[in-house]
Amino acid sequence: MHKTVKVALGDRSYNIEIGPDLLRQAGDYIKPFLKQNRVAIITDENVAALHLDTLTDSLSQKGIESVTLKLPAGEATKSWENLQKTVEWLLSQRIERDDLVIAFGGGVIGDLAAFSASILRRGVRFVQMPTSLLAQVDSSVGGKTGINSPHGKNLVGAFYQPELVLADTAVLGTLKPRDFLAGYGEVIKYGMLGDAAFFEWLEKNGPALAAGDMEKRIYAVQHSCQMKADVVARDELERGDRALLNLGHTFGHALESATHYSDRLLHGEGVAIGCALAFEASMRLGLCSQESPSRVRAHLRDMGMKVDLSDIEGDLPDVDGLLALMMQDKKVQQGKITFILARSIGETFVERDVDIAVIKSVLQDALDAR
Repeated sequence: MHKTVKVALGDRSYNIEIGPDLLRQAGDYIKPFLKQNRVAIITDENVAALHLDTLTDSLSQKGIESVTLKLPAGEATKSWENLQKTVEWLLSQRIERDDLVIAFGGGVIGDLAAFSASILRRGVRFVQMPTSLLAQVDSSVGGKTGINSPHGKNLVGAFYQPELVLADTAVLGTLKPRDFLAGYGEVIKYGMLGDAAFFEWLEKNGPALAAGDMEKRIYAVQHSCQMKADVVARDELERGDRALLNLGHTFGHALESATHYSDRLLHGEGVAIGCALAFEASMRLGLCSQESPSRVRAHLRDMGMKVDLSDIEGDLPDVDGLLALMMQDKKVQQGKITFILARSIGETFVERDVDIAVIKSVLQDALDAR
């Protein structure tokens, strides 16, 4: 059941290893990358309680010593304070350029630990070991690293590729249903943005995948990673079609900021709502038929996911407030918001000159429906 996806970047190419029980084999995979038999593990308290002993046992069986920094779980951890804490801890452990840092957790830990590695001694090697569905299919792949700013999400960071990605699909069984479905928001994004057949497969197999079907989980992770690897190989620094991977993110990031990166809205939930809004905007702009946004919303609803602004508890800013947050998106160019729009499910494009009146109408109607 084990699968390998290669991210082809010349002499910086690396493999994404996908399958169950890779955590118990971590020492075998990591040993060849080591010049000294030691690693530094960055994780969060939740992942540590569930899986850290399995990882450290696997490493020690291969004679690899490890030290671990445990950080609080949650999006708020992607902060300047925790970046400084992580870098200073790595320095205190005398981690050198040829040593290896392991990012062991979900997207938050992956982004923070990888960014720390990118700036430590001007670049220390690292391995991604993603433990959430969202991290396995998206954030651990492609070299985007970073932290959030009070001004917005992921506004401070760097492109910095890992040496290896180990995605243990058995670990997904320990996720809470809400966390798994939040990650599923990133999975269906791939079908929406560039693969209608994959979206159709998810419509049929999504419930079984969510219920724990391992073979379907492996396929979904592999297919998502392959799609992302292909895009990254063509456009590593997001100068062109890598921006398509941000489908739903312009809306979603603004909503995350509006909810203060709290448990009110998880990243994948923001992406799912953002995709529904992006398809609705595309329909109102005359780019796609009503069938496309209706089908997107129907599948999200079938999976028990958040779909509308009414699914977010608590207050939200008004339309102008949400637009102001969208203006802080890192893809804004010359004062214009970049949107990923759709001609149909599986066919999307980058648009930097959107009629803001249409976006306002979409947001206003969504707010009115709360």
